[in-house]
Amino acid sequence: MPVTWFLLSLALGRSPIVLSLERLVGPQDATHCSPLPPTPPHTDSDILCLPGDIVPAPGPVLAPTHLQTELVLRCRKETYCDLCVRVAVHLAVHGHWEEPEDEEKFGGAADSGVEEPRNASLQAQVVLSFQAYPTARCVLLEVQVPAALVQFGQSVGSVVYDCFEAALGSEVRIWSYTQPRYEKELNLTQQLPDCRGLEVRNSIPSCWVCPQCLAEGQAHAHGGDLSRPPFPFQVWPLEPDSVRTNICPFREDPRAHQNLWRAARLRLLTLQSWLLDAPCSLPAEAALCWQAPGGDPCQPLVPPLSWENVTVDKVLEFPLLKVHPNLCVQVNSWEKLQLQECLWADSLGPLKDDVLLLETRGPQDNRSLCALEPSGCTSLPSKASTRAARLGEYLLQDLQSGQCLQLWDDDLGALWACPMDKYIHKRWALLWLACLLFAAALSLILLLKKDHAKAAARGRAALLLYSADDSGFERLVGALASALCQLPLRVAVDLWSRREMSAQGPVAWFHAQRRQTLQEGGVVVLLFSPGAVALCSEWLQDGVSAPGAHGPHDAFRASLSCVLPDFLQGRAPGRYVGACFDRLLHPDSVPALFRTVPVFSLPSQLPDFLGALQQPRAPRPGRLQERAEQVSRALQPALDSYFHPPGTPAPGRGVGPGAGDGT
Repeated sequence: MPVTWFLLSLALGRSPIVLSLERLVGPQDATHCSPLPPTPPHTDSDILCLPGDIVPAPGPVLAPTHLQTELVLRCRKETYCDLCVRVAVHLAVHGHWEEPEDEEKFGGAADSGVEEPRNASLQAQVVLSFQAYPTARCVLLEVQVPAALVQFGQSVGSVVYDCFEAALGSEVRIWSYTQPRYEKELNLTQQLPDCRGLEVRNSIPSCWVCPQCLAEGQAHAHGGDLSRPPFPFQVWPLEPDSVRTNICPFREDPRAHQNLWRAARLRLLTLQSWLLDAPCSLPAEAALCWQAPGGDPCQPLVPPLSWENVTVDKVLEFPLLKVHPNLCVQVNSWEKLQLQECLWADSLGPLKDDVLLLETRGPQDNRSLCALEPSGCTSLPSKASTRAARLGEYLLQDLQSGQCLQLWDDDLGALWACPMDKYIHKRWALLWLACLLFAAALSLILLLKKDHAKAAARGRAALLLYSADDSGFERLVGALASALCQLPLRVAVDLWSRREMSAQGPVAWFHAQRRQTLQEGGVVVLLFSPGAVALCSEWLQDGVSAPGAHGPHDAFRASLSCVLPDFLQGRAPGRYVGACFDRLLHPDSVPALFRTVPVFSLPSQLPDFLGALQQPRAPRPGRLQERAEQVSRALQPALDSYFHPPGTPAPGRGVGPGAGDGT
């Protein structure tokens, strides 16, 4: 048969799953080669272990040089395994090819029908002998190595055999030799661990020890009569009337108890009867507990119920009137909880969010009620802050109206399971309503903030009122309005609305602009000039303005009838700001009534003026100074032109959007 490297024939026994201690699954007993991938093995039978005498090697031969072992598990089921020994045999080439004395002795080199020895592959039969009381076994491995891979005196690889079964704690001896035997056999002795030395002892049945000796060892030591088969060991010398010593090696071993309880199960027979199924008898007691949903510990119902002694495989019943999915069984042994199962959850459905009421009856027909909760049993009615206390009145009403299920009853008390579904639905409805109200309020707040942000992005509204003394002053006002528009301000001035003023009239236009500006939280700027001061003085003295040379578009003249009442009635602060130009008018020249609001001289007081315009969201001082310098640079050419006009002044014309629209 063609092979890549090794051709192996081995004796295979049973073929259960083979697992390493790391639980790596293999399909059957196997032999493989290293370092190259193995050729599929052949099936053979076990052989007799007959080493025979050492014979001379006819030439190069394969010989075992070293043995290695590894513990694995052979498992018939997931948790039903035996300990097994994996053996690796390392092989090497010993000896050399014999050179012929002359070619004619072998028929001449021209005879191509005869294969030269150095071109033939090496073959060997390697025997593995395994002895471990009470078993002994030998297997034969047929190995073939191509001549091209032969390196004299060097290792050619290894053969790994899975595996030899052995008993826990036993001593194993392994031999390896070739057949025929050219060299002395290799041997290896190894002590296998017992249950205490294996982390996988829960998978080995021989480690599952029933701890009956906890009680039975004492009975043997005192000559007691036993009704169950004894498990302790008795040791005595072979002498007449010798003293026998009882040994119970698992008395203090918690792993023995753990293995036993891992195999124990609670089995429900009928709605009210059940039993404990375990490999052997053991002392235990059981009681009912109440398991509420949510992961809290199951709360024992002792009292009013009591612990009951449990006998393995004996049918037991609790004195229940009705069963409930939240009722569970707890089994204790040696004052430790070993098992807990909600036996009725499979037949009655999942756990319910019910409240268990405990009724206690005393003499003279006295009785009290409490609700079982994780924190304890809460008396009803109660002013505590627990859920049952808050719903205590409703629970008592449900109990009186027959909506609660009675689980147990005797002369000392009773147990009732009261549903909480309807209260949970009401609570969720209120919670949803609260969430909806919260979402509505949040949406309203976000909407208001959005509108507020839009208003902030648009800038504060500012209405400029001035007296049109001459065309040069109008150009100066237009330059100031255009510079303020570069800031977050929305500026309105009659220079840019002459068409609307002609259509509505100066009084109507000013009244509409003033109302809109103040409603939006804006500010009205009174820009004083000598002409404006004169008009204000006339109004303050006579209450009317004398006709003069003012044009039909003079909004300042028309606005005084609306502005003066705000100042006279004290409504101007915070809504009006005054301003004048440095070299044109001093602030002290402004009538005293109008100085009840800040009056700024421009451009020397530009930072304070801009801060007043942008209240209540004035920028930080550094930013405010930058904006003042920006407005000053934009305003300076108009100031220079006004105070130092070129030779012949040009006809007056406003500056900014809509400037020059005199229609």
